Amino acid sequence: MGTQAVAIIGVGPAGLMAAEVLSKNGIPVDLYDAMPSVGRKFLMAGKGGLNLTHSEPLDAFLARYGDRRPQLEPLLRQFGPDALRDWARGLGIDTFVGSSGRVFPTEMKAAPLLRAWLHRLRGSGVSIHVRHRWLGWDEAGLLRFATPAGEKTVAADATVLALGGGSWARLGSDGCWLPVLAARGIGVAPLRPANCGFDVGWSEHFRERFAGEPLKSAAISFAGETRRGEFVVTKHGVEGSLIYAFSARLRDAIEADGSASFHLDLLPDHSPEQVAAEVAHPRGSRSLSSHLQSRLGLKGVKASLLRECLSKERFAEPARLAAAIKALQIRLIAPRPIDEAISTAGGVAFEALDEHLMLCNLPGVFCAGEMLDWEAPTGGYLLTACFASGYVAGQGAAWWVRQRCNIALSQD
Repeated sequence: MGTQAVAIIGVGPAGLMAAEVLSKNGIPVDLYDAMPSVGRKFLMAGKGGLNLTHSEPLDAFLARYGDRRPQLEPLLRQFGPDALRDWARGLGIDTFVGSSGRVFPTEMKAAPLLRAWLHRLRGSGVSIHVRHRWLGWDEAGLLRFATPAGEKTVAADATVLALGGGSWARLGSDGCWLPVLAARGIGVAPLRPANCGFDVGWSEHFRERFAGEPLKSAAISFAGETRRGEFVVTKHGVEGSLIYAFSARLRDAIEADGSASFHLDLLPDHSPEQVAAEVAHPRGSRSLSSHLQSRLGLKGVKASLLRECLSKERFAEPARLAAAIKALQIRLIAPRPIDEAISTAGGVAFEALDEHLMLCNLPGVFCAGEMLDWEAPTGGYLLTACFASGYVAGQGAAWWVRQRCNIALSQD
């Protein structure tokens, strides 16, 4: 019996990693993608500096995956942060640990890594087919693709689906695969925005004046946790790294209760007592705004947030104003649309998969990447789990093919 071929659908990090594992095992691989070029979301994610992974201890790293840790831990123990850095080094891409513990390529960009990776894959015989949009299977079990030349069917002895989530549809992750799998009886959860911004409902004055302004050196408290960082005021509400750290819980709270509120500490380096004393300090003929700027350095977007969120009566009362400076309530009314989110939650249920990430009721079909039902904060956790799931799905597909061809399975 000859060597069997594997079709990988989706040419992001998970699909490419599965292709690498399979090609190392001497298995022919065909990669298919709907877009005109590969790795578009990967390149976009690296536009401001490609955050590959994180350097924190593994147990803390695994905790970032919340209630999906039990499902993702076995994958990350096979291909985790250290393995990812070693893999990048093998492509000639050195990495460094930033001040926040995040890991970046020394050049900071995604393009050199992707170029080196694609060069190595093509050199190992991997074939890439762009402008091939997957449509599902025909009655004979062949893969269906829409191409510029019309519909095409492909026979594959194993298939790895790495189609991404539902965010950034213009880059290829549009979630159109979900009803295709649901129609086959695969357990799927609806896609929801993750690492997303939220609507607040600013006044027109505040929105016009401060949309796009960063709010630095702040702290957010929600659901018993407090984190420091920064975020951005948008015309709709708020977004940015500090917001993303809480976004899953904020989204869930909005779904449950119709809205959610967090408390914002505008001056985390000042104690409540210091703030109260400075606000109450006699201000003479100065306006209250000038007084806050002089005594506490509160100005710009931070000072205007107080006026936006407080009544005139509360703003004028020193004790209540001081309390608001340390715990200003910001009410969120909705997450931003899914296509604006950095990532998505929902997708293929882990209960529908075996330990090789093979669909239990579609033998020979494996799933990897963001199309699985998990989520994680930004900071390298998203990419690392995509790589890890691609690695495991690739090993699983290689195992599946080996059962039929008696090919020795590489563990490299």
